[in-house]
Amino acid sequence: MDEVETRRARLLAAAPALIGLAVTVLLLAVSARYGFHRDEFYYLVSGRHPALGYVDNPPLVPWLAAAQAVVFGVSPTALRVVPALALGLCVVITGRMARELGGDRVAAAVAAGCAAGAAFPIATGHMLSTSTLDLLVWTTLSWLLVRALRDGGRVWLAVGVVAGVGLLTKSLVAAFLGVVALGVLAVGPRRVFRDPWLGLAALVALALWAPHLVWQATHGWPQLAFGQQVATVGNGGSEPRWTFPLFQLIEVSPFLVPIWVAGLWRLVRDPSVVSARAFAVAYGLLFVLLLAAGGKHYYLAGLYPVLLAAGSVPVVAWMRAARGRARVVGTVLTVNAVVIAVLMLPLVPARWLPGSPQVAVSPIPAETVGWPEYLDTVGRAYALVPPAERARTVLLGSNYGEAGAVDVLRGRPGVPDLPPAYSGQNSYADWGPPPESATTVVAVGYPEAALRRWFTDLRPVGRIDNAVGVDNEERGAPVWIATGRRDTWAALWPGIRRLA
Repeated sequence: MDEVETRRARLLAAAPALIGLAVTVLLLAVSARYGFHRDEFYYLVSGRHPALGYVDNPPLVPWLAAAQAVVFGVSPTALRVVPALALGLCVVITGRMARELGGDRVAAAVAAGCAAGAAFPIATGHMLSTSTLDLLVWTTLSWLLVRALRDGGRVWLAVGVVAGVGLLTKSLVAAFLGVVALGVLAVGPRRVFRDPWLGLAALVALALWAPHLVWQATHGWPQLAFGQQVATVGNGGSEPRWTFPLFQLIEVSPFLVPIWVAGLWRLVRDPSVVSARAFAVAYGLLFVLLLAAGGKHYYLAGLYPVLLAAGSVPVVAWMRAARGRARVVGTVLTVNAVVIAVLMLPLVPARWLPGSPQVAVSPIPAETVGWPEYLDTVGRAYALVPPAERARTVLLGSNYGEAGAVDVLRGRPGVPDLPPAYSGQNSYADWGPPPESATTVVAVGYPEAALRRWFTDLRPVGRIDNAVGVDNEERGAPVWIATGRRDTWAALWPGIRRLA
């Protein structure tokens, strides 16, 4: 092998790491564009109320939000360091998984390129979210399980640790582990159930998860009620059931559907990866379960890395079967990465968002603009309260974003004077009610009929808008000054509390 070929081989071997690094650098480079996402406000405030669990989430992401705020400060970039690193690791691990599934260095590079251009991961990797870290957990577990199902032994301990940490990130990990276990029961290798390391791994995972389980049990299992609420009533991320299969065609990218479908087919048919066949069963089972239960379309996102890794091998075989096909695959992956980056990341000026494809395909960009204008509107409303009453005034937000933005940003340079914030949504309700001394409320986002159940006197003082005119959850929300509370806060609070 001459020097040029040696350099080429080294570059190819390093390709997954280089692609993962490029993704991390890109995410950090655009992290300060637009602004915070509402969920990031919620995690920051949750982190200020340390607990072993929350109504809608396990505790790890709020803990990470609090830790990042201490280390890096409070800013969008500070909150997005861990997500950027997580997505970069997903890319690297997907490439590594391709090697474990029989691929060579080219297949690993193709798999990493697919992961780097996957739509939902790129979109959620731009913000601190349970989904971002959940994706890393599922990808890591898939890689470790591919090895454990094939080789057994001590690698099961790593599976147990990652599973335990993952269950502190998002409870959906339990569903992932469950469908994989059912897949192993259905198609093997069933010998793994006799491996003592598997039992030890289960104990490790349960030990890590146990504190959160105890918290859930002692608080009446609120996350079960929250899950039921999402399935039956829905929220901003829920869609009609009939759209669930359609979303799977764009979850990664339409360009990459042939690759993950080839991976699914290979897991079903190829004897060289028979030990990983359970993943094909797991995908089918979880698809059906989520469709039946009304789960969000992106709950399947964590299973696509293993399908892409498996599919990279037949793709490379196809590339090598005729001249020019490698160029076709390279072009498709490059075009896909560019298109996905433009659609999912804040690359275009915010003023271009109204009516744009970015907002049409993902709600995330729209929810990260308009917070300065929101705070200005709330500040103007608060300024209308007589000075003697301001010490007895609080903000009541109809959702955790409205309350969280005030809680996180009040008192910072350039932010108007704002009252303390409360909300009845999800875990925010546990941090209330306001003190009984609070007699005046700046209420945001509530319809008049709801406020009249709690207050006798209402004065409309404005509506929320943003500088670019993009539709999001806050735009058009009414702002009121409410007085004449009809009962004590303790009596009113159960009616204000809500899951959503």
